[in-house]
Order: sequence, then C-alpha cells, then structure tokens
Amino acid sequence: MRTVAASYQGFLSFAPEFVTTRFIHAHSLWAMKCFSFYSGDKTDEPKTPKSVSVQSVNFPGADREIGRSGSELNSQNVPGTSTESMVRPSLPSMSQRPSNLRVFTVSELKSATKNFSRSVMIGEGGFGCVYKGSIKSTEDPTTKLEIAVKQLGKRGMQGHKEWITEVNVLGVVEHPNLVKLVGYCADEDERGMQRLLIYEFMPKGSVEDHLSIRSDKPLPWAMRLRIAQDAARGLKYLHEEMDFQIIFRDFKSSNILLDEQWNAKLSDFGLARLGPSEGLTHVSTAVVGTMGYAAPEYVQTGRLTSKSDVWSYGVFLYELITGRRPLDRNRPKSEQKLLEWIRPYLSDAKKFKQIVDPRLEQKDTLKSAHKLANIANRCLVRNPKLRPKMSEVLEKINQIVDASTGTESAQQSYKNSAPIKTSHGTTAKNKRRNVDIKTGESGWFGWMWNPKHVRTC
Repeated sequence: MRTVAASYQGFLSFAPEFVTTRFIHAHSLWAMKCFSFYSGDKTDEPKTPKSVSVQSVNFPGADREIGRSGSELNSQNVPGTSTESMVRPSLPSMSQRPSNLRVFTVSELKSATKNFSRSVMIGEGGFGCVYKGSIKSTEDPTTKLEIAVKQLGKRGMQGHKEWITEVNVLGVVEHPNLVKLVGYCADEDERGMQRLLIYEFMPKGSVEDHLSIRSDKPLPWAMRLRIAQDAARGLKYLHEEMDFQIIFRDFKSSNILLDEQWNAKLSDFGLARLGPSEGLTHVSTAVVGTMGYAAPEYVQTGRLTSKSDVWSYGVFLYELITGRRPLDRNRPKSEQKLLEWIRPYLSDAKKFKQIVDPRLEQKDTLKSAHKLANIANRCLVRNPKLRPKMSEVLEKINQIVDASTGTESAQQSYKNSAPIKTSHGTTAKNKRRNVDIKTGESGWFGWMWNPKHVRTC
C-alpha cells in the first residue's frame, strides 16, 4: 500500500491569495461557515476584507506563492512582472455551479479510517497524513466506496487557505481524467479544529511508481500510450474545455494517478493558476514548480501560459519512452538530466533505440516511440508560441494509440498482474531537496528542440 501512499502526498497544496490571517471558530464556520477573504490584486495598501462562504471562495489571485517541501523550484521574484498581466478573472464559485461534494463530520471519518489508525495510513507528508477508508455510497447504501482521506496538519492560516482552495477548485471542475474530490470536513473534536479532504481512492498508485526501476514489472508500451492519452485529455480539459482556463503548472508523473482500471487521472492542483484574461498573453507569478519539468521561459521570466504545461507534457513523454526521471541525481553525472542525456541520440534513427526503456519489447515499441518522440519534440520547442495546443497534441497521440492496437494483449496481461511493489516511500519523496534555479541549472534549458534534431543555441 506504500506505493499508493506517495501518490497522495501533495494533494493539499493550493495557495489562494489574499486571505486574511483571522481564523473563524469552527461553530461559526459551519453554521454558515464564512471566512474573511481579500480579493483583488496584490498591493501594499490594505484591502477591505469581505466575508465569503466556503462554497463561493474565489480562485487564487495574483503573485504570491508557497514553497512546498520536497520537489519544487524555490519561489523567487522575477523581472518584467506587469500589473496588467496579474489581473485575472476569479474562478466561478461553487455557488454558481452545481456541486455534489459531501460534507463529513470528524466522527464519520474516524469511523471510516479506524480512528485514523496508522494501519490504514497510506501517506505522510509536509501537509499532513493520508488514510485509506471506506464509506457508504450515497447512490447505493449497501455498497462501500473506498476513499483517501487527507488530514491537514497544524499549519496555521496557510494550511487553512490551501484547504479552502482545494475544496473550491475541485468542487467546480469535473472530468474523467481528473482525480475526484468526494467531499470535505471542517469540524471540531477534542484536539481542536480538524480540516480534511476526501478523494476517490486510486489503488494503482502513480505513474512515477510504475516507471521506477524499483517496480517489479515495467509498464507495457501500450499502457504507456494510453496514459499519455489520458493525461493529454486532462490537460486539454483544463486548458480548452471550460469557460475559464486553468494552468496546471506542476504536471509530472507523480501527479498522474491510476485507478482500478488503470485509467490515468491528474492530481494535486496545489500550484495551479487561472490562465490570462482575454487580451493578455500571460500570467506573471513567482517561479515555483518541479525541476526537470518547468518550462524555460517560465523559469527565466515568471511568465506563465498554458504552453508551460505543454513543455512539461513533452518532458513526460520522454519519461514514458526512456523509463527515466527528468532529473535523477543517482545516475552518472552525464545521465542525470534526461533532456541533456537523450540529445545526442535524437538526430540518428539508429541511435534512437538506445534511449528507449530497455525493459520494453523494442520490436513492438520502436516505431511508435519514434512517433511519440516527434510529438515530444514539438512540445519542447524553445519558443512557447510555436508549441502545439493540447488539443493538437491529443489528436496526434490518438493516432499513435489507434495504430498500436496490436499490443493490447501485453497491456491486458499487465492489468491482470499483481500490484507493483516499490521500496521507496513517501518520506523519501518529501525529503527531495529544493532546487534553486539560480545555482547553475540554467544550462538545462540552454538549447532548442525541433521534431528532427536538437541543437545548441
């Protein structure tokens, strides 16, 4: 069960802006449970707070970020931040959209998790613990629904803000390739205020777990293609299919979880931001994210667009092709940075097979891996304006999947196999060091991709 554990470690990490430092007591909170919020742009002038229900909390505003322990770039101020680019519409509130979120009591969740027993704890991170539990289905009370319960640690107002935003955001977005938020809880017991989030349980863990060299069985190629397809669908939904745009900003293999049927779903919206308002080209923010996935223009300028996610998706495609992490300090120095390591092999078709995951059956893989690499190269073009939209990426991925139906038998065999076992746990992930982009990592982005070859700038 520890495999699933690591997958949930970052769920509770949203950073809504302009929330005051006043925390309302539990009884007033849930009797119509209002919080004091600031809304608007970040300035040095005091704002007048307004009281907002938990079901009408605005989406994060302007430029203030949170460092999350473990895997992100350090926050920093960046040049060229314009006030205009920071003015963005608020996320439509839950009061404006139908919501099926359930409100739980602490007592109900204690019962569901054996009183938060360590025997059912599946994750422990900087934001609290995650427990596996079960509750009665609202549709059929005779059946049980498996859940993952995230218990927020005692982190003061900042953790409280993150809790509110997670409820607000996951309460208004819904897609088969996004992890579902079942409900929430803000209740008081003998230990004080308890804030919890309840998600659908994802029993197969994260894609990162299955790509790991510690995995007993490698993901078959056909399944990797289907995961790439599912992830592209999730990003396309966030970018293009709503009346507002969400930029994920922390797209990576550990944030892609797998359900019982091996469907891939995006998780952990802790660093997400609304896209730019109509007529604006970007959103300016402090630079946070995961080293190895962050787009170069975002790292260098703090200017965020949906094309930043497209870059990260391109990195992920090479992760699927090679079975390697984007940044792996445990490998020889020349192989630690994935995009630099693969660069010499991309201009020669005969050399290309040397970067394909050796655990795969190459006779069934090489041709479609070439095609997938071409898509990755389009996503990794230096100029973000030349990168494709996710709808265009998905169209190409669909073509590769359709042409690879002959490998479905291997995928079915893997689905029927026992769950993977990994020797690493959540604690190790939480101790990944923060990487400061000012300390010599800039060479990581110092070159340009095109669909056929890579050359230095």
